[in-house]
Amino acid sequence: MNIQGVYTALVTPMRNGEVDYDTLRKLVEMQVAGKVAGIVPVGTTGESPTLSYTEHAKVIETVIEVAAGRCQIIAGTGANCTREAIEMTKHAAAAGADGTLQVTPYYNKPTQEGLYRHFSEVADKGGLPVFLYNVPGRSGVAIAESTVGRLAKNSNIVAIKEAAGSVDRVSSIINLCGDSITVLSGDDSLTLPMMAVGAKGIISVASNIIPSEMSEMVAAFLAGDLATAQKLHAKYYAFFRDQFIETNPIPIKAAMAMAGMIEEEYRLPLCELSAGSREKLMATMRTCGMLK
Repeated sequence: MNIQGVYTALVTPMRNGEVDYDTLRKLVEMQVAGKVAGIVPVGTTGESPTLSYTEHAKVIETVIEVAAGRCQIIAGTGANCTREAIEMTKHAAAAGADGTLQVTPYYNKPTQEGLYRHFSEVADKGGLPVFLYNVPGRSGVAIAESTVGRLAKNSNIVAIKEAAGSVDRVSSIINLCGDSITVLSGDDSLTLPMMAVGAKGIISVASNIIPSEMSEMVAAFLAGDLATAQKLHAKYYAFFRDQFIETNPIPIKAAMAMAGMIEEEYRLPLCELSAGSREKLMATMRTCGMLK
């Protein structure tokens, strides 16, 4: 499995309290046109905690159907219950996904041995290549580098999304694992720094709205054109920063609504941006040339 480039952590558009599947289809077409390497439906950015199991499955099925093999689909099927994660992963495999993004089990805070067993079970029984997702700020526990090293020996565990904000962790993981696991940045603003020490791309929030530009930035870096990559990073850095001005995916959905791409709708406990944050985000988007 070739893992490099931009993978979009796709938002789940909503309208009148329901998933807006018509808009979802349009968003997938936009991502394909933007030449992303892959789409990650129903991750954190896709509001997975508030979708029903039926909606979760249907969003994944819809994205796979519309993409029609034109890019990889890495389905968000993680859970803090190993059995549940396996069952959702099996469903995504049957629907035609190319891989699964498996978040660190949240709230129950497993030990490192528990994490090792959890991810190993999903990798052995789920039927899909596993992308680990290290995001301790949300899950409450990090995957230790040594645990990543153990997990990388499983041929079904192929990549890790690093969203702990540490470039040093990327170096440590590559030092431990070599090329037995691919590292992807989990933070748009750290894409180039992480790639500089060996990461192969980004699971991106920003690419929801600028897929072509993110694809160009990463492709330029991979091709050795550092000047172009740095120029694009500098152009959009303020947006990379401000898309986390409040909890993700609130700002990115607000930004997409400002750009006329989706309705600005969330499910509780998420709610709309505060007035101050909205004003700042809009100003940033204008500065970056994303709004007139």
